[in-house]
Amino acid sequence: MNLTELKPAEGSRKSCSRKGRGHGSGNGKTAGRGQDGQKSRSGGGVRPGFEGGQMPLYRRLPKRGFTCRNSKEIVAINVDVLNRFRAGSTVTVETLIEKGVIKNPKDGVKILGNGELTKKLTIKVNAFSKSAVEKIEAAGGKAEVI
Repeated sequence: MNLTELKPAEGSRKSCSRKGRGHGSGNGKTAGRGQDGQKSRSGGGVRPGFEGGQMPLYRRLPKRGFTCRNSKEIVAINVDVLNRFRAGSTVTVETLIEKGVIKNPKDGVKILGNGELTKKLTIKVNAFSKSAVEKIEAAGGKAEVI
């Protein structure tokens, strides 16, 4: 067997149909576009969302809400989640990703005070709630804002 002897499997290669190449081809003259009308012309057709002059759906629906361009998306984590780290270790955004606590830090990570912390940890993240700082310091750890 040589590379020159290789051939595709029987029936796997089909020649493409060529439109507008005579009436004997079965797709000649109007080339499958029909007799007349907007869609039969070159460059013809209607824009996406056009409903034949009827008020389109995107204009019939009410506009609602507002999205602030300057808002930041903060990932919140509770204090009790930090118990999975070893006592005395330093917890950063990178170590939280490695342990699988968070997937995407987005615009920052904030520690909230829900639950109990039993280990002494040094935590370096973007923000803390007051109750979280109290619980971390009560366990003998440190809360540092980066």
